Amino acid sequence: MRPLPTFLLSLTTLLSLSCLVYASAGDRDQRYQTCTTVCYGTRCLTNPPPTLPLSLRLTQWSCVDDCKYQCMHALTDEALTLGRDVLQYHGKWPFWRFLGAQEPASVAFSLLNLYFHVRGGLLVKRKVPRGHPMRRYYLAWAAVSANAWVWSAVFHTRDLPRTEKLDYFAAASAIMYALYYTVIRLFQLYSPSPSRPSSMPSATAPSSPNHRSLRIAWSLLCVGAYLAHITYLSVLPRFDYTYNMAFNLILGLLHNLLWALYSLPSSLTPSFLRRFPFAGKGYRPPYAGQAALFVLLTTVATSLELWDFPAWGRVIDAHALWHLSTAPIVKFWYEFLVRDALDEGWYSQAKDMKRCVSY
Repeated sequence: MRPLPTFLLSLTTLLSLSCLVYASAGDRDQRYQTCTTVCYGTRCLTNPPPTLPLSLRLTQWSCVDDCKYQCMHALTDEALTLGRDVLQYHGKWPFWRFLGAQEPASVAFSLLNLYFHVRGGLLVKRKVPRGHPMRRYYLAWAAVSANAWVWSAVFHTRDLPRTEKLDYFAAASAIMYALYYTVIRLFQLYSPSPSRPSSMPSATAPSSPNHRSLRIAWSLLCVGAYLAHITYLSVLPRFDYTYNMAFNLILGLLHNLLWALYSLPSSLTPSFLRRFPFAGKGYRPPYAGQAALFVLLTTVATSLELWDFPAWGRVIDAHALWHLSTAPIVKFWYEFLVRDALDEGWYSQAKDMKRCVSY
């Protein structure tokens, strides 16, 4: 698929830039360092110390944190007045906080993604029959993804070492689980359904001892890789942003590649891929191209991270726009998964139907 090289280029560039997060021009500026030092001495060392507003205390701002915030915006005001470039501070553009949230737009858009994952999970629960072999995997993915967006909202509310790790670890779990259920789905490693929908005669999925062994092995591999990933990042004295980005890059590329293969015309479909258990290998549903569209949309959304610019109005930056763009893609993807799950190719009577031909 043509979108994949662009996707790779985008994430590879992000990988090369990840090392720049440790320090920025703004916080290296002597004026900023002097400002924060003076603020700390005149405000934070008073007796009694100043009492911050309740919203800042609830979101764990300290007096020092507030000094950094005030100095950052004072210098940004000066830069805008004099027509100078706006600088980044501690790896981020200056943002106006709201109710203690450092990046209110990213928080709002993270919650929007959370909403669409919850809604998507409910759609799966309502539309996909209980006996369907992929139903529990899609519901699990909805839960894992919802958890990831909760921690994304927490991290963008307060960027602290612990919230950063929780955000990154939860995001990695969602990407890992997406690849996990994709392999289960496309290589037919699911177990047979304990029951079948009354409206759908005959069995819904074949199974064999070999499939069961492969499923267990694949599950253990994914769990082991994820535990090794978070353990490595936890024991390091300093968070390895480059490795973390590379880990997610590989998982994301594999996930997108598999769904790109699913969308190919029947004449180009690899011999090892069979889309449905009870349909011929030449059967390609008319909506299969939606998987390729998903790959393209996620590529375009990811490329927003490369479009780095000072936050508009000190509220919305490229990262916030990325979170905003993924929300409708989430809705689109759940609708595709449900449509795929309801295809007649899951049921044995489909093998005799005339529509099991190449489109």
